[in-house]
Amino acid sequence: MWAFRSPQTAKPPSYASFLHRSSAKPPICFINVNPRYTSSSTNNNQLIQSLCEQGNLKQALKLLTVEPEPTQHTYELLLLTCTRQNSLIDAQFVHRHLLENGFDQDPFLATKLINMYSFFGSIDNVRKVFDKTRRRTIYVYNAHFRALTLAGHGEEVLRLYRRINSLGIPSDRFTYTYVLKACVASDAMISLLKQGKEIHAQLLRRGYEAHVHIMTTLIDMYARFGCASYASSVFSEMPVKNVVSWSAMIACYAKNGKPFEALELFREMILETKDLCPNSVTMVSVLQACAALAALEQGRPIHGYILRRGLDSILPVISALVTMYARCGKLELGQKVFDQMDKRDVVSWNSLISSYGVHGFGKKAIQIFEEMTDKGVLPSPISFVSVLGACSHAGLVEEGKSLFESMHKKYGIYPSVEHYASMVDLLGRANRLEEAAKVIQDMRIEPGPKVWGSLLGSCRIHCNVKLAERASMRLFQLEPTNAGNYVLLADVYAEAGIWDGVKRVKKLLEAQGLQKVPGCSWIEVKRKIYSFVSVDEFNPQIEQLHAFLVKLSTEMKEKGYVPQTKVVLYDLDAGEKERIVLGHSEKLAVAFGLINTRKGETIRISKNLRLCEDCHSFTKFISKFTNKEILVRDVNRFHHFQGGVCSCGDYW
Repeated sequence: MWAFRSPQTAKPPSYASFLHRSSAKPPICFINVNPRYTSSSTNNNQLIQSLCEQGNLKQALKLLTVEPEPTQHTYELLLLTCTRQNSLIDAQFVHRHLLENGFDQDPFLATKLINMYSFFGSIDNVRKVFDKTRRRTIYVYNAHFRALTLAGHGEEVLRLYRRINSLGIPSDRFTYTYVLKACVASDAMISLLKQGKEIHAQLLRRGYEAHVHIMTTLIDMYARFGCASYASSVFSEMPVKNVVSWSAMIACYAKNGKPFEALELFREMILETKDLCPNSVTMVSVLQACAALAALEQGRPIHGYILRRGLDSILPVISALVTMYARCGKLELGQKVFDQMDKRDVVSWNSLISSYGVHGFGKKAIQIFEEMTDKGVLPSPISFVSVLGACSHAGLVEEGKSLFESMHKKYGIYPSVEHYASMVDLLGRANRLEEAAKVIQDMRIEPGPKVWGSLLGSCRIHCNVKLAERASMRLFQLEPTNAGNYVLLADVYAEAGIWDGVKRVKKLLEAQGLQKVPGCSWIEVKRKIYSFVSVDEFNPQIEQLHAFLVKLSTEMKEKGYVPQTKVVLYDLDAGEKERIVLGHSEKLAVAFGLINTRKGETIRISKNLRLCEDCHSFTKFISKFTNKEILVRDVNRFHHFQGGVCSCGDYW
């Protein structure tokens, strides 16, 4: 787009001639500049700067063409004004003029150029500016790091960071902030965790452990890698914490499967930091934690707090509130919050679409999607993830296929891995497994773990051994430390009665030093949250709960309940298998709810894994046998049990 020329061999171009070369459109006409301002270089620079401050970029550029000695500050203001007015063509002209006047090695202006081209998303020009700047300061490196990180080129940043270390260029607080962010600004995130830990060690050695912003960025880095324990250690050792660091740690817990810890930390923040007020970011994470736990009685007062603080005008907060109510089983309250919104963005609509989807109301989710587009709101990639997920939960295969095809044809959105995974899940759940495999074969991008995981999950539902082996082999290569993939394959073998296969998978797990993720369920009773782990021998109420479950199971068998012990991955006798499934975490939570809730009170449970077939059948019987309404949200969707029937229609 632009070329470098020596200031000794070329004359600065006129603005009109530059426009003529850069565009087919006729040059822009300018009001004549008063001649009395062109007689003095100082006056000209002051006038250009004044015009920039007034936002009169065109006049400033016209005057620039007759100024023989523009100053550094003049160029700085011109570049800033080009950015503010989103004018790349004017920015290129200023850059060309700057080079012709001998400012090509000015480190200060190099940082401004890099920041400007980063704003325009022109990463090639960012690299050109950096490469042509020979007298590089740490500020030039920092600007380059920031631009590359924002563009998702984290590995390139880390290579350059290693280079400046080898050259002995000292890093500053901005350097550490950008390189920590670079660790998660790449598709190869797993391989960059080690480098993130090394940077952590370096900044500690150089005395940055008391710098709140850097340590908060470190928390966020570990959170994005899923290393909540590392993030917690950093947080606990921080001598000074601000609202951003508290919010980062709460978000880390909420997004990494530790919603209980997120709520506990929020309470600690409220009680121990009288001078810090939670902000909108804090509240979004807290609402996400409530949603994950189906903690309605925790969520209601938080809604009140949001209203008192005036945070109800912030769209991300209200969108999270819609999701929270829906995932606590109060879909009607989520809809009410949505209806009362003065303004709605695509995130708000996505929250509502997703809410109906997890409840199994696929057709309603599609209706809301169409209402959104009718109102002129363009769907985002997340919109399609939400509506395709809704189709999957409701078995709306043809509707889902039509929506998938419309992504690029109608909206110009290329499907991502998440969209392909949704399509594989949609077809797989409907037992169209060969068609799902064909989707993977025809993908325009490399299928990742989410895609193969969707296929393996569907194979587990329909006991397709051949495809399950194919999918699991790819997953073992892509995610060698994900125990869940091994367990799913073992489930398929167990369902098919291939016990040698089960043993082989168990040996693979042992060889990798992996363990099955334990099932965990949460229940909210009297505004307190209780957690249960499958086969939990340490819970003080475990004996009472087991005795209660045995009694219920015996009575329900007389009414027709048959335990589905095929989910047990051990070749044991029926009685032992029955004892194992009776200890599943969701059954313990149901028993606790039955003992500790009043007549007519709804039991709300959330679970970290997919609801197994026996627990699903057991809870249906319980809802009829005890005349209780039971809501269970597993990792996939919402189950509303009442009168012996589940809202999923046994399709999950």
